[in-house]
Amino acid sequence: MRIVKGDKVVVISGNNKGETGEVLKIMTKAGRVIVKGLNMVKRHTRPTQKNPQGGIVEKEAPLNLSNVMLWDEKTGKGTRVRSRKLDDEKESKVRISVASGEVIETKAGA
Repeated sequence: MRIVKGDKVVVISGNNKGETGEVLKIMTKAGRVIVKGLNMVKRHTRPTQKNPQGGIVEKEAPLNLSNVMLWDEKTGKGTRVRSRKLDDEKESKVRISVASGEVIETKAGA
């Protein structure tokens, strides 16, 4: 996966085009991603023990993975991602920004 949980992404098409946010969840089989504060929908919920009032709740809806692009802090815009293996004993992979050519650090816990 070129985008992982915790990455900052920019929406490149749709109603939220040009807006940025943090990835909360990735649905790999569905090819979708949930971004914090973007693509908000209203969900009508019935009263439950957890929410005795019920009512209308606003939450993030999934976006198609092809509609988001990784945000590059150095260039200040979206970038494609390339991966490369390192020449160490573990043969670990790193993600590289195509726009700036720098290695993208993955957040801890992602």
